[in-house]
Amino acid sequence: MINIAIFGFGAVGKGVAEVLHYKKELIEGFIGKYKVVAITDSKGSLIDEKGLNLMEAIKIKKNKGFSGMKTLEVIEKVDFDVAIEVTPTNVHSGEPGLKHIVKSMDKGANVITSNKGPLVKAFKKLERLAEKKGVSFMYEATVGGAMPIIKLAKNDLAGNEIRVIKGVLNGTCNYILTRMEREKMTYSQVLSEAQELKIAEADPSYDVEGIDSAAKLVILANSIMRMDASFEDVEITGITKITPESFEVAGNKNYTIRLIAEANKEKGFLKVSPRLVPHHHPLAIEGTMNAALIRTDLAGDIVVMGKGAGKYETASAIVSDLIEIYRRD
Repeated sequence: MINIAIFGFGAVGKGVAEVLHYKKELIEGFIGKYKVVAITDSKGSLIDEKGLNLMEAIKIKKNKGFSGMKTLEVIEKVDFDVAIEVTPTNVHSGEPGLKHIVKSMDKGANVITSNKGPLVKAFKKLERLAEKKGVSFMYEATVGGAMPIIKLAKNDLAGNEIRVIKGVLNGTCNYILTRMEREKMTYSQVLSEAQELKIAEADPSYDVEGIDSAAKLVILANSIMRMDASFEDVEITGITKITPESFEVAGNKNYTIRLIAEANKEKGFLKVSPRLVPHHHPLAIEGTMNAALIRTDLAGDIVVMGKGAGKYETASAIVSDLIEIYRRD
């Protein structure tokens, strides 16, 4: 029996709980029996070592909220085999996720996370700690939501030297740019629309200033390309200065504009910026989609695309990691 703890119970945490509940039979076909023994948020926790009712946990969160032990105490006192860490991202401190991951590994638990902050702040430290403790450290959900890029590069492209990764890694920015181009609307008009549709946050700076894309780029550079990069190494320009006239000029030459994140090992740079992309190029995707082009020495260019955000899309990547850890032969 695999004991699971979920740290963070916002949209993604609840999405993971729903998938673990509704797809239990399918998942257990891959990994055997499991139960969720603890769920925490910033206010407290729910704990049942016999296994929590996940749908009831979602109701409790909505109606009265959690109380009792906080996450660090739960890690210390509750027995679990794998931690699913899905608290909010802070790219500058990595907290609180970084402490959760370190303490979980220290007690011998595997870790799956969607939290970019700890990987941006301390990727090598976490990788070394996982190796030292003999545990798995999985993070497919940190980049691209449902778009499978990390395991694709590590597993299916094993044996290739990956020289360049570049892509559209933020769905909010891509939606804004797509709407500006199609409707000839200003940045501020489209941003207001995106906020009303809940595609953009009330404070959209993390997305539109390129911070989110840069964090994902650092994770790709370090995990796939072994570049030993930090957030400060990324040259970042957001989309706030793009105008409808910019699209008109680009369109006249059969180009569009997309926020492109690029890690280039050959030239030694990491960059996030709005760039001209030919209309028929794979990275000229529209709406909230993400896409990435992986340039290799043997396989040539590989392109992957998919939904970059959403609770079920992110849960898809997390469950995929869970299955990879525990899959039975």
